[in-house]
Amino acid sequence: MAIQGAVMSPTNPLKSCLLPSSKNLNHTRQISVRAVAAAGGGSSSYSSKIVYTVAKTGGHLSASLGVVDLTVALHHVFDTPHDRILWDVGHQAYAHKILTGRRSKMHTIRKTSGLAGFPKRDESAYDAFGTGHSSTSISAGLGMAVARDLLGKKNNVVSVIGDGAMTAGQAYEALNNAGYLDTNLIVVLNDNKQVSLPTATLDGPATPVGALSGALAKLQASPRFRKLREAAKSITKQIGGRTHEVAAKVDEYARGMIGGAGSTLFEELGLYYIGPVNGHNIEDLVTVFKQVKEIPAQGPVLIHIVTEKGKGYPPAEAAPDKMHVRFAMDRAGLVGADGPTHCGAFDITYMACLPNMVVMAPSDEAELMHMVATAAAIDDRPSCFRYPRGNGIGVPLPLGNKGTPLEVGKGRILIEGCRVALLGYGSMVQQCLGAATLLQARDISVTVADARFCKPLDRNLIKQLAKEHEILITVEEGSIGGFASHVAQFLCLNGILDGSLKFRPMVLPDRHIDHGAHQDQLEEAGLSSRHIAATVLSMLGMRKDALTF
Repeated sequence: MAIQGAVMSPTNPLKSCLLPSSKNLNHTRQISVRAVAAAGGGSSSYSSKIVYTVAKTGGHLSASLGVVDLTVALHHVFDTPHDRILWDVGHQAYAHKILTGRRSKMHTIRKTSGLAGFPKRDESAYDAFGTGHSSTSISAGLGMAVARDLLGKKNNVVSVIGDGAMTAGQAYEALNNAGYLDTNLIVVLNDNKQVSLPTATLDGPATPVGALSGALAKLQASPRFRKLREAAKSITKQIGGRTHEVAAKVDEYARGMIGGAGSTLFEELGLYYIGPVNGHNIEDLVTVFKQVKEIPAQGPVLIHIVTEKGKGYPPAEAAPDKMHVRFAMDRAGLVGADGPTHCGAFDITYMACLPNMVVMAPSDEAELMHMVATAAAIDDRPSCFRYPRGNGIGVPLPLGNKGTPLEVGKGRILIEGCRVALLGYGSMVQQCLGAATLLQARDISVTVADARFCKPLDRNLIKQLAKEHEILITVEEGSIGGFASHVAQFLCLNGILDGSLKFRPMVLPDRHIDHGAHQDQLEEAGLSSRHIAATVLSMLGMRKDALTF
């Protein structure tokens, strides 16, 4: 997703030791750890380049920003491309691409004939595996490690997995296989709170705490600690019986205390667990990676690092729910011949539950133009607008075919009456207008209002409609849990339903509707003008008249 309005210089140079070429990658490996840390922190020109690139081309911002320090540390320690690094999910690899000779081509990322948005083997020798979405890196890395052993080679294989990729069963199957095969494989778990580590939810996030955490991680990675631990285990095995069982249990608890959440799980799968490590402390990362790399015949190791998604770009770092991302929701509501697989029934429900999200729906093509302009003008939070499949209804368009931003959270009244209020959302405003015509023919005074916004609601409009009418009906081309639910909650919390007001929501039925003409689908769903009018008559006690529609 593109982040608009980012002001970053594309020419901000890297320090000489980190220029993206093979020669300077080698130079990076030879200089001191502190020099690397000083040149490659989260606010480095890598981060600037990523933000600038994504602002221009679109792409994956926060995930790549979160692993800038990790990327620098990995390339400082490991001899890529001889040593293999696999990125999973693949959109974490932007800094990796910059550092491995592709900085000058970053403006082409995700474009025709340009750089891929993910690692791509035929793009660079440094891209060891073509990862996308997701959870395949451990399986692939294990296969590479086994092949390496069969060929008698000595290179390292590092699978970097995170940003939600640890949610798939394939990742755990691969961990289990790695533990069973006991081959040398390094798994780096990037825990950026995107459901990366299931065990972290047991005792809260596994966040490294200051210098103590770093010291413990280094201790776990050190050869002396591992040799001592393995020696103790071999002695208790020789003694056997209850002594060995107790010692194993003590070892398990000790590792859990040192390692924190998740260590026991990975140890049970047969991996040596190290962590959690601060993923933005390059010195700690380099120390741990070096110690792991230098231990021969170590078996599989999992290094748990904790990073902050969006690191180095203050808006993404401080408030991800305030990023001005715009979602255009096509095929809202019933979709005629496209059928149930394309039906946009649920977007109101899942978009309106997101914090700080602006959710809107136009009643016609002119309103759609205004809402596009509104979304473009919103620069302090995410927004979305939904629009239906098919043609417009033929209303005059704004002058110059250019919309005007609407006041966020403000609806409008289209027809004023005094007895019944029909509050339509999006495309259903037209059906409400049709129902008003049918009801007015029976001398029933009807108000038709266009809500425009599901979130934030126009509370003053809803209060006015509830106060001045006997009946309030909301109508939407969406599922249970959408616009009507937000209106109902507002009415309940404010005691408005404690009086004489009659309220009814009209939504899509809780089932899929097969393909057909759109009007036929509305009839089947009970959302046509005549169904709305019949609902009003029934609520007024005119049930026999309602049957005539």
